[in-house]
Amino acid sequence: MSGYPHNPSGYGYGAPPPPPQQYYSAPYAAAPPYGQPQQSSPYGNPFSALVPQRFPPGTDPNVIACFEAVDVDRSGVIDDKELQRALSSYNQSFSIRTVRLLMYLFTNTNSRNIGPKEFTQVFYSLQNWRSNFEKFDRDRSGYIDAWELREALTSLGFAVSPVILDLLVSKFDKTGGNKRAIEYDNFIECCLIVKGLTERFKEKETTYSGHATFTYEAFMLIVLPFLIV
Repeated sequence: MSGYPHNPSGYGYGAPPPPPQQYYSAPYAAAPPYGQPQQSSPYGNPFSALVPQRFPPGTDPNVIACFEAVDVDRSGVIDDKELQRALSSYNQSFSIRTVRLLMYLFTNTNSRNIGPKEFTQVFYSLQNWRSNFEKFDRDRSGYIDAWELREALTSLGFAVSPVILDLLVSKFDKTGGNKRAIEYDNFIECCLIVKGLTERFKEKETTYSGHATFTYEAFMLIVLPFLIV
């Protein structure tokens, strides 16, 4: 896609996250420790998304420049509004809700802050998803209809029923159902929700039968973040 740097493989819908990498020190140094260094926890650190990170080696300079342009306080993290501005600088205008969904899925927290590593993943993933949208927007109208959305989701590994597809189109059609089609920004939000819920379901679907058992609280904890993000 014109205007974007080269996209490395491995950042697409349904694809597993890239393997851990070593990061170089510039331009963001690690945060100074407060007291004694934290010990690793088997439960993970819920505030890990707030710790300044470094860009993966080989990150395109344009991606780094895009991040630095909105990280005006040089904290090494950017918030939801700063991420929205960064994406807008590459002609990708998203609602603040879509931006927060991106942050939630790539950090797995509701901190509404994102560091260089996750920013890079978001940036490259959006390139892939833009290409996917354009692939199925065959008439170049800027919209994809219900059938094209079904094809796009299937190509990304998400097979939804006609009933679910109809609900998705009704929800994300900005015309209130008159066009029966969705634009790019709503396509991203739609796919983020399908992707996120599918991944959460698969965590519970241990038998690969298409069925899973949830407690009421577990169900609410899976669904609510996508509603109130």
